[in-house]
Formats: sequence, structure tokens, C-alpha cells
Amino acid sequence: MSPLIIVFATIAAAILIYRLLNLITKPSLPLPPGPSPWPIVGNLPHMGPVPHHALAVLALKHGPLMHLRLGYVDVIVAASASVAEQFLKVHDTNFSSRPTNSGAKYLAYNYQDLVFAPYGPRWRLLRKISYVHMFSSKALDEFRHIRQEEVARLIRNLASSGSKAVNLGQMLNVCTTNALARVMIGRRVFNEGNGGCECDPRADEFKSMVVELMVLAGVFNIGDFLPAFEWLDLQGVQGKMKKLHKRFDTFLTSIIEDHRISKSEKHNDLLSTLLSLKEKLPEDEDTLNDTEIKALLLNLFTAGTDTTASTTEWAISELIKNPKLMACIQNELDTVVGRDRLVTEQDLTNLPYLEAVVKETLRLHPSTPLSLPRVATQSCEIFNYHIPKGATLLVNVWAISRDPKEWSNPLEFKPERFLPGGEKFDVDVRGNDFEVIPFGAGRRICAGMSLGLRMVQLLTATLAHAYDWELENGVSPEKLNMDEAYGLTLQRAVPILAHPRPRLSPHLYL
Repeated sequence: MSPLIIVFATIAAAILIYRLLNLITKPSLPLPPGPSPWPIVGNLPHMGPVPHHALAVLALKHGPLMHLRLGYVDVIVAASASVAEQFLKVHDTNFSSRPTNSGAKYLAYNYQDLVFAPYGPRWRLLRKISYVHMFSSKALDEFRHIRQEEVARLIRNLASSGSKAVNLGQMLNVCTTNALARVMIGRRVFNEGNGGCECDPRADEFKSMVVELMVLAGVFNIGDFLPAFEWLDLQGVQGKMKKLHKRFDTFLTSIIEDHRISKSEKHNDLLSTLLSLKEKLPEDEDTLNDTEIKALLLNLFTAGTDTTASTTEWAISELIKNPKLMACIQNELDTVVGRDRLVTEQDLTNLPYLEAVVKETLRLHPSTPLSLPRVATQSCEIFNYHIPKGATLLVNVWAISRDPKEWSNPLEFKPERFLPGGEKFDVDVRGNDFEVIPFGAGRRICAGMSLGLRMVQLLTATLAHAYDWELENGVSPEKLNMDEAYGLTLQRAVPILAHPRPRLSPHLYL
């Protein structure tokens, strides 16, 4: 028998065996519906420039539980509250890990961080450390004064703007970064410029680095779904990630080295705790290495600053655009707080309209519109559909919170829906009510949720209480641009440029 015949016979036998195995192992249930994939690239062209928008449109046609094929990867999309609940509550354990992706590999220290680490003992250790020292009720109360001091500093800096319009998002970023840094590393990292109203150039650079990270991490990178093409880096994403990682690594390394130099001083911050854990004996399972410490700091500096600043900017945007709502929240603040002092965190529980405004902001402008991906550890059945092992799960948080089946007039900014008598007065945003899950839900819910909520509430309340806002160049409120810029987090396409007009006792701005 000739070698050529043997080769063809081998190929034919392999194809036959492959098809037989497929028939034997083929699940009895169908995959969820979805658009027909293109050859090789699958449904990647369907994702569009703003994936959470494109997926929301596809869900209208194919239903809230969809199957896509991105390259060689099965992707399941949840676009309704009931479907999200199945994945994030009923089957949460099965979807508690992350799929491989270039962002985690090239930006997040090759999965050694908290956000992208595989579900397991190391992830639980990092989450426990973060919770105990940063996000527990005890830790939040212990560092309350730091947040209030930085917010008061922001108010004074805004007052010094004079006749110039301020870039609110820029100044919010400095405030949130410094507030978090004082808890994480024991000191502020940025200063204000001339007169306090111009930001430290390093803060501008840091903000641009964070935004670039969120944009790159939000890209559907072809190499993640077609591994054979990863080395080509067709979109240039991996190269950009590697360069950005070097910039962040330099920033974080300098912070750690500065901290070590001043270790003779008494520190009461997260980094001191992390370094003390690193110095334990090697056989101690709670020992950390420098890479894990930098990876955790990276998570906190990026996810804990930009999301808070951008959510607050969206909240103030909505209040400026709706003067009647601004009047309502200012009336509540004047009644509860008065005009002779600033808002404190102790006031927040007595401000139900403020809470409703923040909930409505998180509904319409979730900081992470498309959830961080999860992966199916085992195959399972959901709503009589087969979910294959290894499938990537995406939860369209943005679409769920705008679902007309759950929300009346879903595109309208209406805080009253969360007040007594409103359609969703008893709905919370902490992952138990799946109609609005801006922080996710289940085991991989955002670790910094409690801190984020406190900071957004405090900032929104203080900015609305301390100032009236006029848009630059006399732009009328109803014409305020509310377009989104897509990334892993939801940024405003155009930053707010406005004049803050003080409305409280003069001594509060000195």
C-alpha cells in the first residue's frame, strides 16, 4: 500500500472518529439561540464599537440568553435579571473563575491580582486581606476622616477656580486617588497646582493611564479568541498593554520602595500589612511576593479610583441636566445638614433622596456596563439550554438595568422610582436584586462595593450641597452632552466643564 493512500486513510479515519465522538458526546439540549457566526472569526464582527450596545440589540432579536461564537470560544450572554440570577446565584460556584485573556496576562501581572486570579486559595487570601484592611465596616469607619478630609479639600480647591470653568472629572480623580492612597500607602500621591484648581501633571498622566487600561481591557482582542493569531497582535492591543504595564510597574515599584525607605516611621496602611505578610517565613501559606503586592495595588488604584470619580461625574451630570432634581436634593441637604457645615458620612443614612439619586445613576450609568468575564468550570443546564464547559459568560449589566420589562420609562433619569411608593423602592444595588447589579453579584462581586457606595454618596452630596453649577460658555442644562465613551468602565465621552457657584457659609471654602 502506497504511503499516500495510508495518509488519506488516516485522515478519513480521524474525521470519522471525530464525528462519531461528537455524536456520542453531543448534549441532548440545544445551545442558547444567537446570531449565525461568520467563518473563522465567528460573531466577533457583531460586537461593534460599543459591545454592550450591540449585545443589547442582539438580545432583542435572539432573547436574553444568547450563545455567540467568538473565534473558537463559546460565549454566553445574559441580558435579563432572571437569566443573570441563574448564572450569578443559582450556578455561581460554577462561574466563579475567569477565562484566559490578554488583559490579565499582560496588564495584571499574569493573573496574580485579585480581579483576574483563578478562583481558589490565593484569590480567597487576596480578597480576605483587602476586605479586612480596606472594605470591612471597621476599616471603613476607621478611615472615614480621611475621605471627609479629601472631599473638604476638593471643595476648597473648587472655590479657588475663580472665573475659570473646572474640569470636574479631573478634580474628582485627584480626590478619589488621594483618599484611597492615604488608606493604601499612608500618604497622598498627587498635589494641586496653581491656586488649587489646576491638577498635578502627574495626576493627569495617571488618569490617562487608568483610562487607557480600561479601554484596552475592554477591547475584544482577536488573539483571545483565535489563539493561533495571538502572536500577530493584529489590533496592536498586546503591544500597547505591555508598554502600559511597564509604566504602571514603574509607578507601583517606586511606591513600594519609598514605603520601605520610610519603614522606620509608624504606618497604619494596607501596604505595611502586605509587606509584613511578605516577610513571614516561606512555608507560611499567607506569604505574599512583590508581584502579588503590586498586582493588588494595581487593582485598587485603578478599579477603586476611576469608577468612583466617573460615577460621581455621571451623577452630577444628571443633576445639572435636570435642575428640578438638583433643587430636590439641595432642599433635602439644606434641611438635614444646613448651610453652616459640610456633609459627613454620618448624614448619609438620613438622606433618602440622595440615596435614590445614586441608585438611579448606577442604574443608567453602571461603572462596568459589561461584566468582567467568567468561565464555566463544568457544563450545566440553564432554562433548558446546554451551557458548555469552558464557555465564557458575559452579563450585560447595562442592558439589564434598561430593560423595559423591569423598568418603566427606562431611559428617563427618575430617582423617585427608588423612593417609597416608587416602582422599585425596595430594590438595592448590592447584588441581591438582579434588576440592577452595577457591582456584579455572587462570589466575584466587586470587593470595594461598600467603599465605592460611601464615596460616591459623599461626593455627590457634597458637590450638590456646596455649589450651584453653571455649564461653560452658557450652555443650557438640557443640551449637556451625555454620550458614553466605551471601555471596561463607562466614561463620559465629553468631560463636564462648569463653573461652581458657592451656596454655603463662606468659611467652609477657606
